[in-house]
Amino acid sequence: MSTEQTTTGGNGGRQVAAPPDGGVAFQAADGTGVGIIVRDRADRALQTQDMTLNVGPQHPATHGVLRVVVTLDGEMIESAEPVIGYMHRSFEKLAEYRDYRQIIALVNRHDWVSSICNELGVALVVEKQMGLEVPERATWIRMLMAEWTRVLNHLMFVGSYPLELGAITPMFYAFREREEIQALMEWITGGRLHLTYCRVGGLKQDLPRGALQLSRDLVPRLRKRVKEYETLVLGNEIFAARTKGIGVLPADVACSYGVSGASLHASGVPEDARKTEPYLFYDQVSFDVPTGRNGDCYDRFAVLVARIKESLNIIEQVHERIPPGPVATKLPKVVRAPAGHAYVRAENPLGQLSYYMVSHNEKTPWRFKMRTPSFNNVSALPYLLKGTLVPDMIAVMGSVFFIVGDIDR
Repeated sequence: MSTEQTTTGGNGGRQVAAPPDGGVAFQAADGTGVGIIVRDRADRALQTQDMTLNVGPQHPATHGVLRVVVTLDGEMIESAEPVIGYMHRSFEKLAEYRDYRQIIALVNRHDWVSSICNELGVALVVEKQMGLEVPERATWIRMLMAEWTRVLNHLMFVGSYPLELGAITPMFYAFREREEIQALMEWITGGRLHLTYCRVGGLKQDLPRGALQLSRDLVPRLRKRVKEYETLVLGNEIFAARTKGIGVLPADVACSYGVSGASLHASGVPEDARKTEPYLFYDQVSFDVPTGRNGDCYDRFAVLVARIKESLNIIEQVHERIPPGPVATKLPKVVRAPAGHAYVRAENPLGQLSYYMVSHNEKTPWRFKMRTPSFNNVSALPYLLKGTLVPDMIAVMGSVFFIVGDIDR
């Protein structure tokens, strides 16, 4: 025998006696009958269905024309598959139909915020194959420009990453600094985005009068402003809550995917070609490779900021080491690399960038291959996104620094 207990529901109905299966029944206010039955037995499993969601290829969370196919169980990501190739322009095949000096203008464009570093790698691999001796002054200036490019690249991500999490102010700050650096680089090279300043055997031209002093003046201003990022972003409790413990990438997993750059350093692996396989004159300057402890989104951003400070340290040392002299080696009108192959590994702002070139003693390479950092960094996304919530997807993807053109080269 049971007694019916009646209560008024929030919608004007009344709750009647529980059905025999343990649910809760609500009767409509007009007495027309039972309208809703809610079953809340603890031993009754909630039935769900996976959903496949296409994020991109045009989406604010994808940093460009990248598509990520995610399988969701509610708000939990069960799997994620990056789909690339929407911007494929066949840089490597185009390079095989270009003169060695023309390739430099071509590779400016696959990672459009690291142009000097891209073209530097091409010059190094051709010079290695040809056995060219680059003037000392040109080598030091190359280092100066490469480190300013590194700072320029990092500021782009330092400003855009908090923006994706809802903080707009760091973007304004970052572009304030970027404009000052780009003014310096435009004065030196004549360009703002695709600089094409390196040449096989040296540089396009010498530093203009006053450029070195402007570079010297810029370092302390930027060093002071980097502290603002640490206070404004890294010291922000909302930013910490959105990034700490999110998107953890262990060191062994990072190495197995071939991740490099800040994403690898944040996992505690100090692999940097400037240290482990020095090129230019990096073995003659003192700097550290910042590393993180947890390998999460917070550490990846913190390492990026720390890398800016280390680049400023290198730039300061380069200022005092640039000697007088020529900035280019005389070359014949038609440049031919001897038959054979050459390989060069360099540390780009986004990570390891390697060039492999095969020559048949012609004025164009027989084979030209690039190993870009963005491709391997993106390959770790399936591991990073699995088991995370949809709101954390943007935080994770934004912390794995890549340029889509660098993937779809």
